[in-house]
Amino acid sequence: MMTLHPRQQQKRITAFQSRLGAAIAAARGALLGLQAEDGHWCFEFEADCTIPAEYILMQHYMDERDPVLERKLAVYLRSKQADHGGWPLYYGGHFDMSASVKAYYALKLAGDDPDAPHMRRAREAILAHGGAERANVFTRIALALFGQVPWRAVPFIPVEVMLLPRWFPFHIDKVASWSRTVMVPLFILCSLKPQAKNPLGIGIREIFRRPPERVDDYFTHSAHGWVAWLLLFLDRLGRSAEGLIPQRLRQKAVKKAENWFIARLNGTDGLNGIFPAMVNAHEALALLGYAPEHPYRQQTAAALRKLVVERGEDAYCQPCVSPVWDTCLALHGLLESDGALAPELGRSIDWLKERQIVDEPGDWRVQRPHLRGGGWAFQYWNHYYPDLDDTAAVAWAMARAGREEDRPSLELAADWLAGMQSRNGGFAAYDADNTHYYLNEIPFADHKALLDPPSADVTGRVVAFLGIYGRAKDREVLRRAVAYLLREQEASGAWFGRWGTNYIYGTWSVLMGLEQLDDPSLRPAMARAADWLRSVQQADGGWGESNDSYPDSGLAGLGQPATAAQTAWACLALMATGDQGSAALCRGIRWLEEQQGDDGRWQDPYFNAPGFPRVFYLTYHGYRLYFPLWALARYRRLGSGACR
Repeated sequence: MMTLHPRQQQKRITAFQSRLGAAIAAARGALLGLQAEDGHWCFEFEADCTIPAEYILMQHYMDERDPVLERKLAVYLRSKQADHGGWPLYYGGHFDMSASVKAYYALKLAGDDPDAPHMRRAREAILAHGGAERANVFTRIALALFGQVPWRAVPFIPVEVMLLPRWFPFHIDKVASWSRTVMVPLFILCSLKPQAKNPLGIGIREIFRRPPERVDDYFTHSAHGWVAWLLLFLDRLGRSAEGLIPQRLRQKAVKKAENWFIARLNGTDGLNGIFPAMVNAHEALALLGYAPEHPYRQQTAAALRKLVVERGEDAYCQPCVSPVWDTCLALHGLLESDGALAPELGRSIDWLKERQIVDEPGDWRVQRPHLRGGGWAFQYWNHYYPDLDDTAAVAWAMARAGREEDRPSLELAADWLAGMQSRNGGFAAYDADNTHYYLNEIPFADHKALLDPPSADVTGRVVAFLGIYGRAKDREVLRRAVAYLLREQEASGAWFGRWGTNYIYGTWSVLMGLEQLDDPSLRPAMARAADWLRSVQQADGGWGESNDSYPDSGLAGLGQPATAAQTAWACLALMATGDQGSAALCRGIRWLEEQQGDDGRWQDPYFNAPGFPRVFYLTYHGYRLYFPLWALARYRRLGSGACR
């Protein structure tokens, strides 16, 4: 390699630093330009087409149609139909039966002619993949409510389970927060078995291979293992005995379920802030006799409408909103780029502090009844469900900002996080020790996501905060957390990413945490992770991993073109291991610089997170901006040389 003259080398370094500074300034300006006046950020949060399709289904179920919005939602659904004729779970993904069935039904409800070319292609794809009888449990519940399948196509989930004692193998407190808030109003719907108003009388028998009433294997085709078959037997036994349930007992159970979800309605922020729970609550309230003008019905309708992103020609419905998450991650990127705490960042911290959940009731107290609060939720407000991941990320950003007035909030957050550690040393998203794995085998749980066990990415974030905060009393908590992370490291050196795609995200999350500990004994594990990241870097210098790596771990770190967020995660992870100027890091930084648009942003169409691996995926639109800013600014702060 030709050696440059020192003057030439300095000229190259100066030019590179100038370009880097310009890229950081442009990204910083773009991000600040999107900040709300009160200091927070909230980017669009997009899922697959099941959510906007379900919005149309809900409007027809309730006969609360909005023709203008329905037309826009239909435009969106048509635009997302893939070349295979159906709808995928994420951009570029394979055909998905349930997404395709819901999208087809929604479009037909919205007035699309079944003989139109796009509908014919969708129908042919659905039939070629086994027909609508092969849709998942949640889809079959929706179809049962519309009278399209018999109720025996749906798991037996009687509302009487609300009366079971906590020692029983199934109890509502033994499943994840998202599961219980979806299930409780659904218990009412599935027990009372209402029929959708369906004012246009639209059905979809044409996308079934067999008449729905004659299908006898709604569950058996997917049952694997003796536990699944035992639970399927118990499901059938319970269904056969449902007629023996005393009416008084049913009324008592319905009332308990009603009181449970009404206590958690959460105003116009919605039940648990998530669309499926909010829809079920809205429909259950109507079934229970609450009039449209009742405050509860008004709240649930408003909460659902707030999730809609309406644009010029189309519209879609978000699964929830992400303001706390977006704000704290934007804050991390801006803190990295600023030499001092700017006033606009102080406003962001103050906005976050106002939303800390301290004394309010919350379901997490079931496992930790004597632990005081101190967490943050994902949404604007959701006090029953503070999130450990958000709490760790928020507190980590506040600790980095270094304001003395934030210390009381940080103490509360640290105490709450430490108290929420699970027995295996890890941290989950919402609950402690939510690990009753046999429940993922019940017929209702064909998505295998009924639980909220600890994960490496959340644990890495908790370690990052507690590590930088540096309290002596957290040493044992950190020791157990690190031991958990080391056990979870894959043979390749990577970590699985539960809440972001996938191994690149998990590896970044863990390495950013381990870095804060400055422990020499961790360097071998960190070096293995860095080697893995370098091994999956793409030829253009970026990193890109498809959601296909969830069903196929052989695609870890691979499977799609590079994206801004994943490249930023990889660069941040490498720098966390002490890499300040390797060729791989340099190429990644240069990729980010070259892919930045004139508006200071980065663009790509790829989904970057799972809601539930294998069955539900998301794209955080803010990831394409604040993570690249964070990576570029950190590279500059480390004082690395020019990229060659």
